[in-house]
Amino acid sequence: MSKVVYDGWMVRYGRRKIGRSYIHMRYFVLETRLLAYYKRKPQDNVVPIKTLPIDGNCRVEDRGLKTHHGHMVYVLSVYNKKDKYNRVTMAAFNIQEALIWKEKIESIIDQHQESQGTNGNKYNSFEYKSDMDNGRNASSSDHESQLSAAEDEDDSHPNLLRRTTIGRGPPESVFDWTKEIDSDLANQNGSNQVFSRKYWRLLQCQNGLRIFEELPDGDLLPKSCSRAMKAVGVVEASCEDIFELVMSMDATRFEWDCSFQYGSLVEEVDGHTAILYHRLQLDWFPTLVWPRDLCYVRYWRRNDDGSYVVLFRSREHENCGPLPGYVRAHIESGGFNISPLKPLNGRPRTQVQHLMQIDLKGWGVGYVSSFQQHCLLQMLNSVAGLREYFSQTDERTAAPRIPVMVNMTSASVSSKRNQKLQETPHHRTRSLDQIRAANRNASMMDEYSDEEEDFQGADQEVMPPSPEREMKRTALEEEPLDQIDFSIFSGNLRRDDRDNSRNCWRISDGNNFRVRSKNFCYDKSKIPAGKPLMDLVAADWFKDTKRMDHVARRLGCAAQVASEKGLFSLIVNVQVPGSTHYSMVFYFVMKELTSGSLLQRFVDGDDDFRNSRMKLIPSVPKGSWIVRQSVGSTPCLLGKAVDCNYIRGPKYLEIDVDIGSSTVANGVLGLVIGVITSLVVDMAFLVQGNTADELPEQLIGAVRASHIELSAAIVPKLEPDTTE
Repeated sequence: MSKVVYDGWMVRYGRRKIGRSYIHMRYFVLETRLLAYYKRKPQDNVVPIKTLPIDGNCRVEDRGLKTHHGHMVYVLSVYNKKDKYNRVTMAAFNIQEALIWKEKIESIIDQHQESQGTNGNKYNSFEYKSDMDNGRNASSSDHESQLSAAEDEDDSHPNLLRRTTIGRGPPESVFDWTKEIDSDLANQNGSNQVFSRKYWRLLQCQNGLRIFEELPDGDLLPKSCSRAMKAVGVVEASCEDIFELVMSMDATRFEWDCSFQYGSLVEEVDGHTAILYHRLQLDWFPTLVWPRDLCYVRYWRRNDDGSYVVLFRSREHENCGPLPGYVRAHIESGGFNISPLKPLNGRPRTQVQHLMQIDLKGWGVGYVSSFQQHCLLQMLNSVAGLREYFSQTDERTAAPRIPVMVNMTSASVSSKRNQKLQETPHHRTRSLDQIRAANRNASMMDEYSDEEEDFQGADQEVMPPSPEREMKRTALEEEPLDQIDFSIFSGNLRRDDRDNSRNCWRISDGNNFRVRSKNFCYDKSKIPAGKPLMDLVAADWFKDTKRMDHVARRLGCAAQVASEKGLFSLIVNVQVPGSTHYSMVFYFVMKELTSGSLLQRFVDGDDDFRNSRMKLIPSVPKGSWIVRQSVGSTPCLLGKAVDCNYIRGPKYLEIDVDIGSSTVANGVLGLVIGVITSLVVDMAFLVQGNTADELPEQLIGAVRASHIELSAAIVPKLEPDTTE
C-alpha cells in the first residue's frame, strides 16, 4: 500500500476557455507513487477528483505568481514528461507552502530515480546551465520554457541531474545587477547591459543602513543615466516574509515604504514578470515640484540558495501612457536582493539590498543637484522601513501572506487611487471564504479538462469547514448546557449595558475583535472572535497605598462565590501604579475546564508557557486621538510586554498584570490616567493558538469599561495571603 508522504489544503488554479481565472480549495495528498486531490479531506475509500502517477520521469514546473481578483497565488504544475498534457496544477497563498510541496514532490521523484538506477534503468533527465551564473546558486526559474520540449530529445545525457523548474527568465532589457559580471563578459554583452557594476563606495550610514554609491569604470556611464545607489541593511525576518511584503502594492506598503503613493498591475506577462504602474510620494517641495510616476517591468526569481531577486526597469506600455500633472520618471535599473543570513538567538535574519538607478526627469533634476539624491535616499529608506515593520511586535512577523495587486483598467488612474486609499483593513485581509464565494457555481471546464471537478455542485458544499463555522462549533461544544446564575455575583463597579452610561462596565461584543482563524497557519487569516469561552460576571475597582496582589483571597469576591458553587474562575487583575495604586479586576467564570483544551493547558501550565500565550487585544472606541493612537489595537502578549504573576487556586487562576513594570506601558498609562473619565476602553483576553489543533483562537472574555472615575475606587479588605 502506498504511504502518504504529505497532505493538506491547497488551491486548484486555472483559466477557463473565456480567459477568466478561477481558484478552488482542494485537499491534496502526495503518496510514494501518486499525487491526488479531493474536494474534501478523504475518508474511507473516497475516489479522488484527479490523480497523477509519480515516477522518475515527472517534473515540477514553477509557474510563479498568478493574479486572481487582485490576490496572488504561487503556482506549481506537476506532469510526466512522457505525457505532458496530463498534469496537476496546484497553488498556494504563501510561497513557504508552495516550496514545501515542491520539495516533497521532488524528493519522491529522486527516490524513484535512485531505485531505477540501481536496477540498471536510468531515467532520461535534463539540467540547464548558464554561462552567466559564475558559480552562483542561480534560480532554475530562469530557464527558458522552450527547454522543457528539449527534454524528450536529451536522451544522450542520462547522468545529468533532474532539476527542471521552468520559467521564461528575465526580459532582455532588464539588467541583473545581483550577478558578478567581469569586464570581458560585460563587453561581449554590451547590447543588453549598460555597464559593469563592480565598484561601490560607502556614501553614508543612515537609519542603520549602509548607503553606497556606484563608481563606474571610466566613461562607461552614459550621460543620460543617473548614478546608481543602493542601501544595505539586516532585517530580522525570513526571506519569504520580506519577499511577499515587497511584492505587495496594497495599503500595507504605506507602513514601510515612505516613497509609495499608489501602485497597480498593468499587465501580467507570466508568473515571474509583470508590468506595473507606480506613483512616488516625494516630500521635496511638493508645492513647486510636480509628482513623479513610473511604468516599469518587474521580474523576480528565487535562487537555489533561498535568496530572492526582484529586478526593475522602466518601459512603455500602451495601457499606461503619461498622465496630466505627473512627470514620468525613468528607472534604468533597480530592485531588491533578499539573502538569508545565519539566525541569531533563534530569530531569522536576512540581508536586504535595495538598488535604484533612476532619472527623475523634470527641471528639478537639472537645476537643483540635491533634488535627485534627496528623493533617491527617500526611496532607499524603505529597507529601514522593512526592518522596523518586522521589529515592532511578534504579530507583525506575519507579513501579508496574500500579496495584493490591483489591476489597472481603462478608467482613470486617479479614481483607482481614491478607491485604494479608502480600502479598510477588512478588504486587505479577505478571508478564504470570500475568495471561495467568488467562485461558487462555476461550471466551465479549466484548461486541463478537469470536468469531473468543475461540473459538480457549488463549492459551499465541498469546501473545508470555514473558520467562522469551525469557531462557532467549538464554542458551542464547550458552552455549558445549563446557564450560570449571574445574580449571585457582585463587584463594586456596576454593570450597565446602556451606551452612554458612566463609571461602569459591560460585556463587549466578541465580534469587535479579530482572532486567528482555523486556517491561520496556512494563510494568516483572521476572523471575528464571536462568543467567548467564559462569562464575565463582575468587576472591582480598587485603590490602596501599595500594590494589591492576589485579590481573589478577598472574602465574598466573585471568585470565592464561584468556588463555593463549584465553578471555575479566571481573574485578571490589571495593576496601575502611582502615588495611589489602582487595580481593575475582572472575574471570568465557567462551569468547568474542558480537559485537554488550550485553556486547560494554559491554566495548569508553567509560567513560561503562560507568558508566551496570554494575549490582550486592546481598543479605545471613544477617546482623544493621541490616546487612541498610543493604545492602538494590535494584539499584545502580556507576559512578554509586562510582568505577570500567576496564582493558581483550587478553583481559580489569578493573573496579576503589573503595568508599571514596562517603561513603554507606563508612559501610555500616564496619558490614559489623566483622561480616564473621558475614555471608553475595550479589552479582550485570550490564549494564543500557535498550531492547527489550537485554532481557531477563542476569547476567554471581553469587557468594555466606560468613563471610569478615580474617586469611585475603594480600599479592599484582603485576607492574609496563605500562598506565599
